[in-house]
Amino acid sequence: MPKNKGKGGKNRKRGKNEADDEKRELVFKEDGQEYAQVLRMLGNGRCEATCIDGTKRLCHIRGKMHKKVWIAAGDIILVGLRDYQDDKADVILKYMPDEARLLKAYGELPESTRLNEGIAGGLDEEDDGAGDDYIEFEDEDIDKI
Repeated sequence: MPKNKGKGGKNRKRGKNEADDEKRELVFKEDGQEYAQVLRMLGNGRCEATCIDGTKRLCHIRGKMHKKVWIAAGDIILVGLRDYQDDKADVILKYMPDEARLLKAYGELPESTRLNEGIAGGLDEEDDGAGDDYIEFEDEDIDKI
């Protein structure tokens, strides 16, 4: 039988809880960085995102975030732009929903940005007609059936 020389198995890795849920300082973009919204996840640590400047870029999730910070479609992220490839970027930070709302309130994100909706955006416009599916029958109508 081989001797286990490591510090533990997968349960030790699973038990690690980075305290990211606590309040952290809001990080603003610097030069060479841009805010973006994730369009779709591509797999292999990559995603497609639309930057605030209007360009669609292929973003690579850095190793520090890979399998630790889960990114989904519709999330607001901070990407580092590449000097040599304009159509590619690197994900630096994922903003929590409350941080994204703060960024929008501070005017960092444009008003047209839709937060926390992902691909299923626009469902809230159909909510006004949601009660039309319910039909009320009288007792005499039921007897005729």
